Amino acid sequence: MNIKSLLLGSAAALAAVSGAQAADAIVAAEPEPMEYVRVCDAFGTGYFYIPGTETCLKIGGYVRFQTNFGRDVGGTSDWDTFTRGQLQFDAKNDTELGTLESTIVLQTNADLAGASGSTFLDTASFAIAGFKFGYYYSWWDDGIAGETDALATNTLFNSISYTYDGGAFKAGLSVDEIEGLTTKDNGVGVAGMISGSVGGVTVTLLGGYDTELEEGAIRAILSAELGAGTFNLAGVYATDPNVYYNESEWTVAASYEFKATDKLTITPAAQYFGDFAFINGVDAWRVGLTAGYQITDGLKALATVQYQDVDNADDQTTGFLRLQRDF
Repeated sequence: MNIKSLLLGSAAALAAVSGAQAADAIVAAEPEPMEYVRVCDAFGTGYFYIPGTETCLKIGGYVRFQTNFGRDVGGTSDWDTFTRGQLQFDAKNDTELGTLESTIVLQTNADLAGASGSTFLDTASFAIAGFKFGYYYSWWDDGIAGETDALATNTLFNSISYTYDGGAFKAGLSVDEIEGLTTKDNGVGVAGMISGSVGGVTVTLLGGYDTELEEGAIRAILSAELGAGTFNLAGVYATDPNVYYNESEWTVAASYEFKATDKLTITPAAQYFGDFAFINGVDAWRVGLTAGYQITDGLKALATVQYQDVDNADDQTTGFLRLQRDF
């Protein structure tokens, strides 16, 4: 073997070893891009995109600590304290039919001894193109300012509704499932609403018909900006007890909500009931005062006291003190 052959053999061996080492080389995989939660500002503050979707989600709720006082509160004493936790989930996204939105509200209450009630569904609904479906609060839940008035009996139903929203003018119709709320079966409730606003004055007319009891009620509410606050006037008439109103045959209520300071709101109110509890000749009246104070961002206090006098019955004073942290 000559020197030339030796050099060629050594070069071939080195090339083979290098090729084998190159085949066995480990290449680190590049990390996949991480998807961060993005803020969604299309529907107001607090929304964020659910990762991998174009749906915007908002999570909120409150924690409430409240003491009620009055005769036979809770059935055992003249005062009772409870704590409530509520979570609300709102989801929205744009579609070719408009905004598709849904809401789920979960709530749990516990008394002072720590005995917790089960978590229950307070609201579950979705809406699109003016139509709304699910378990939610009806227009009867909209009252006047303060904690004095009683302008509805049942406000939460499994419902299908349609609302036309023209800005200053609104109108709607709902069909409510009311079985179990009265003594009869297989009935539904039908409610209609019209509302108009002009120059700081809003008037809303609402009617409901109970097909189980074949009775109904109508309600009107006027709200007007007046001075440093808002004046509210409301009236209800019912043909007889029904699922929407069974407090009295007729009633008139008024309240005035005004800001005493930037943080303090005070609302005096009064209400008169004709044929209270649908007993002919028995009337009742009620006066009350509600005060709300914004302690700091996310924390507020509310206090209210009510005095009620019913013909041929003892008068009664009730109220509550509340602290609530919203988020």
